[in-house]
Amino acid sequence: MMKRLMPTFNRILVQKVIQPAKTESGILLPEKSSKLNSGRVVAVGPGSRDKDGKLIPVSVKEGDTVLLPEYGGTQVKLGENEYHLFRDEDVLGTLHED
Repeated sequence: MMKRLMPTFNRILVQKVIQPAKTESGILLPEKSSKLNSGRVVAVGPGSRDKDGKLIPVSVKEGDTVLLPEYGGTQVKLGENEYHLFRDEDVLGTLHED
């Protein structure tokens, strides 16, 4: 049976992107150069509510690649996969391909 986690409120579920340790041509990269802390958004909550009860939607959507803080988030393991839960405001930005 497949488990699926749906975040609540303004939380997002992220699967961290593992950066390659070497290039396609076989050049080994130093550990620090591949340390960009990013992940792919797997699921998003509905958002939070303001003091008047109006829904404030989450700023990212499923499939977005986001830049994450070095520390924070809650680690979640579902089956063999490892995910992290972050609040929407913890995300530093989104990454776009040129």
